[in-house]
Amino acid sequence: MSVRFGLAVFAALVLAGCDRPSSSPDSKPAETVAPLAIKPAAPSPTLKAIRARGELRCGVNPELPGFAFQDNGGRWRGFNVAFCRAVAAAVLGKPDKVRFVPLGNEERIAALRAGKVDVLWRNTSWTFSRDAGDQLDMAAISYFDGQGFLVRRSLNLTSAVELNTAKICVQSNATSAQNLEDFFRARGIAYTAMVFDREDQARAAYQADQCDAFTADISALAAARSVMDDPGAHVILPDAISKEPLGPLVRQDDPAWTDIVRWTLYALILAEEHGITRANAKDMKTGADPEARRLLGEGGYGAMLSLDADWAYRAITADGNYGEIFDREIGGGSALKLDRGLNALWNAPKPGLLYAPPMR
Repeated sequence: MSVRFGLAVFAALVLAGCDRPSSSPDSKPAETVAPLAIKPAAPSPTLKAIRARGELRCGVNPELPGFAFQDNGGRWRGFNVAFCRAVAAAVLGKPDKVRFVPLGNEERIAALRAGKVDVLWRNTSWTFSRDAGDQLDMAAISYFDGQGFLVRRSLNLTSAVELNTAKICVQSNATSAQNLEDFFRARGIAYTAMVFDREDQARAAYQADQCDAFTADISALAAARSVMDDPGAHVILPDAISKEPLGPLVRQDDPAWTDIVRWTLYALILAEEHGITRANAKDMKTGADPEARRLLGEGGYGAMLSLDADWAYRAITADGNYGEIFDREIGGGSALKLDRGLNALWNAPKPGLLYAPPMR
């Protein structure tokens, strides 16, 4: 036997001896890692009030096709409406236990701060002043938007910088008017702002040819175009002149309620990411995906939100996962035909910004 081989055998025997449990009476067994301890959530005054009255009060924009509107039968429908229904399903057991409160731009913030609604889920942007000044929290972003311009196709415009000396319809009491001023002032472009109290008034003025362009969030422009006399006669210019993160706003004085709203939205995003749909959610409860099983009730994570184990299962089966809601209400299956764009999942073939933290 060679010296090198002998040394290798000796080293292996020494290492094996080091790994062998000691037979000393003073030795102690290795400690095992304890399973995750589920801690109950802090009390939420908002959740307590919702359960006492038996309904969630959700503030919405009443005249935004695709996002929130009443159909011919008086039933509320739309992208934002579906999320409100998911929260109601999570906290009250059924998606129809929600009262939709129509709120205009001038009253929406005051209504939320005064407690007239539990959550404001409408086209309201997350800004510094709303966060720090109004003391409101955006629980999470449900739609990444930006301000744009709607113009007549016959003008053959390719960019907003071609709107020199144009009359532009815009809504007051919103970030849109300030964004419009910032955009044109920074470029030295002359324009005339035609300001209206409500978005539907600005839309009607544009359609009546009182303005050369209509500016608002791109999602709102798509909604407006869908209800015009001839939607194909109008185009949305490619410019996005601002960042408009939209989502559910809540008061800052109830962080436990913020968590509930945040994670209900995240549950719908995670459901799409993990292939959980309204139709297969029951089967996925016992499927091979560990994170999907946790989301759908395994491990009792709902206790951290003061909810039961099936909170997310109910939210998902109310109207579907995020992708199902998007496609049906504002995407390819709707009159708006909006692309996912920035609102695609982070790991989609064409990645977007939509991202939810892991369920663990």
